[in-house]
Amino acid sequence: MSNLKTLAIGATMALACIGAFAQAASAPATPRVDKREVRQEKRIEQGVASGQLTARETRKLQREQTAIQKTEAKAKSDGTVTKVERKRLTKMQNKASQDIYQQKHDAQTATKP
Repeated sequence: MSNLKTLAIGATMALACIGAFAQAASAPATPRVDKREVRQEKRIEQGVASGQLTARETRKLQREQTAIQKTEAKAKSDGTVTKVERKRLTKMQNKASQDIYQQKHDAQTATKP
C-alpha cells in the first residue's frame, strides 16, 4: 500500500508542477484560483497520507483537479480571464472542495498493508 500512496502523492505533485508551469507561461493572473488549487491538492495529499482516501477516491479527486486546471488554462488562452470564466472556475473549485470533504469523511478508508 505504501507504493500506492507514493504513486498518488507523486501524481499530485506532478499536477501541481504542471499547474505552476502553466501559470508562469501565461499572462493573465488568477491568484485566488491558484492558491485554492494548492490548498485542495494539499488536502488530497493529507487524505492519502492519513488513509482517509482510497486509491479510487484519490484518482477521482485528482481528475477533478486536472479538469479545473484545463479549464483555467483555456480561460487564460486568449489573454484575458473574464468574470464569467472566473465564476465558472470558482464553481468548479467549490464542487471539488465539497467532494474532497465528502470523500475524506465517508466510511471508506484505505487498507493498511
